[in-house]
Amino acid sequence: MASLRDLGLSEYEARAYRSLLNTGPTTAKELSRASDVPMGRIYDVLNSIEQYNLVRSQTASRPKKYVAVEPSTALDRLLEDKKRELEEKADQYESIVDDLADELDAAEPVEEQFWTAAVGPEETKDLLLERLAAADRDIVMVSSHPSPQWDMQAASEEINAQLEDALDRGVSIDLLMTREMVGSMSEEVGRRYRETLQQRDDFDVRTNDDITGSFNIIDGVEVCIQVPNPLSSGEAFAMIDLKDPEFAANVHEEFVPRWDEAESLEF
Repeated sequence: MASLRDLGLSEYEARAYRSLLNTGPTTAKELSRASDVPMGRIYDVLNSIEQYNLVRSQTASRPKKYVAVEPSTALDRLLEDKKRELEEKADQYESIVDDLADELDAAEPVEEQFWTAAVGPEETKDLLLERLAAADRDIVMVSSHPSPQWDMQAASEEINAQLEDALDRGVSIDLLMTREMVGSMSEEVGRRYRETLQQRDDFDVRTNDDITGSFNIIDGVEVCIQVPNPLSSGEAFAMIDLKDPEFAANVHEEFVPRWDEAESLEF
C-alpha cells in the first residue's frame, strides 16, 4: 500500500500531516495528542513538514496554529522534490560514468581470440546492439533476409539508433542487403533511414541478391554471425560473436567483391 513515507516523509511527519488534515487548524500540543507524535518531537516535525511546504502556520496567534496544505498540492510538491532528487542523482551518476569511461578506455585491450553466443530473439538482438555500440572505427553489416522472430520495426529502430550513435563517434558504416530484406522494412523504418542515416557521409547502403546469411564485421577484428534455425532456414536461431582478426579479414575479403558489384540504394 502506498505511503507518504514512499515520498520521503518520516513516520512522525506522515502522522502529523495526516492528523492535520483531520483536525484542521490546531496547535502543536493538540497535534501531538492527535497524531501520537511525542511532544518532545512535535516542533521539529512541524518545522520539517513546513519546509516541505505541506503546512502553513498562523504566527500571529498565541499559541501558534498550523493547518495542512490541501492533499493534491502537498502530493505535487513531494513529487517535484523527488523528481529533483532523482535528476540530481542522475547527473551524479552520469558524471561518474564519464569519469570511469575515460579511465577504463585507457586500458590496453586484450588481443586474444574470444567468442560468445546468444540464443533466442531478444538475446541475439541484445548481443548485436552491444557489439554495434562497441565499434570504434568501422562496421560492415550484411543482411540477406529478415528474422521472423524479431519485431522488425522495433528492432530496426533500435539498430538505427545504435548506428546513429556510431556515426556520431566517427565510425563508418557499410550496409549490404538483399532486395528481400529491403522489402521487409516498413515505410516508417524507411523514413527514419532517409532522415537520419542516408545523408551521412560515412554511411553507405547497397543491395546485392548474391549474398547468403547475415553477419556484421566490427572494426575489422570481430564478426557477429547470425545462425539460421536448422528446422527453418528463413529463421534465425542464434548469434555467434567471434573476435578473431584473421577470421574477420577472411570474411571481409569475401564481402568486398559483392560490395563492389552491389547497387546503391536510396530509400
